[in-house]
Amino acid sequence: MSEYKKERFMRIAENRTNIIINTLRLLGNCSNRNNYEYTEEQIKQIFNAIDSELRATKMKFEKKESKFKLKG
Repeated sequence: MSEYKKERFMRIAENRTNIIINTLRLLGNCSNRNNYEYTEEQIKQIFNAIDSELRATKMKFEKKESKFKLKG
């Protein structure tokens, strides 16, 4: 991997990670029952969606490249 690609990855991944963290903190602000009303089912739906997307994204980084090979 070239130095350019490493630096580019670090810059973009760091920025996007910080955006996600900040957005999660903003979501956490919605937990204030003085300002919002919600059900436990709605909370489950939110975190199921987040967990699902997090697992799918993590799998992309863990994915091993497979190549076709004829047997025989």
